[in-house]
Amino acid sequence: MSQSLDRALTLLTHLAKEPKTLDQLAEEIGVHKSTVLRLLRTLEEHHFVHREGVRHYRLGTALFDLANQSLEQRDVRRSAEPALAALNERTGHTVHLASYEDGEVVYIDKFEGHHSVRMYSRVGKRAPLHCTAVGKVLVASFPPRRRQDVAAGLDYPALTASTITSARDYLAELDLVAERGFALDNAEHEDFIHCVAAPIRGARGEVLAAASLSVPRVLLDLDGLLALVPDLLAAAEEASARCGWTGHEKGNQ
Repeated sequence: MSQSLDRALTLLTHLAKEPKTLDQLAEEIGVHKSTVLRLLRTLEEHHFVHREGVRHYRLGTALFDLANQSLEQRDVRRSAEPALAALNERTGHTVHLASYEDGEVVYIDKFEGHHSVRMYSRVGKRAPLHCTAVGKVLVASFPPRRRQDVAAGLDYPALTASTITSARDYLAELDLVAERGFALDNAEHEDFIHCVAAPIRGARGEVLAAASLSVPRVLLDLDGLLALVPDLLAAAEEASARCGWTGHEKGNQ
């Protein structure tokens, strides 16, 4: 990667956190202000950066336009939207759509719950595979050898007291997910949230994405969460049908 491109991408990463001044950016990436200013002017010309007032810079609209265009190109997001929006409306709880990318979960759509408790997740954010229900669904869909390779390559940080922390336990959990057709995150990722997830399939039965229902534990106990599984499975089946799945093909589990 060229030095200028690397610096420009680093600037965008820093500006994603909050607006910053030229001096702050120069100090953070360790180059002279004139170099940073030259990069900022180029980014500003293409609307990747916007200058606020005299001193501050923030991310520009071009970045958001590109992100939205990229998400719209994911057919599963567009196809699954009606079923997942209806699930969110029916239950009042947060609904996620997630895909697998480079050893992590990536949230590609979200329907916010109707209650006051908000989750940290957002579209485009990444999450671990070992402690999220969507991650378990996605990895459980892999052929056995690939499933084992993924499990062997994870670090298993203990994010809560309930987090799975070994490849052996993770693989056992994946076997259970593949057998019953849905996954459970029993306060494994965030200790105040639990979640269930199910696969969304394509025309060949392949798992394209995972859909989930996430609920604060203070609002619903585990039995109450599990009682929502039929609603989730029905929504996932409807979304799968919209993605071309007829129910006659087996997935690649």
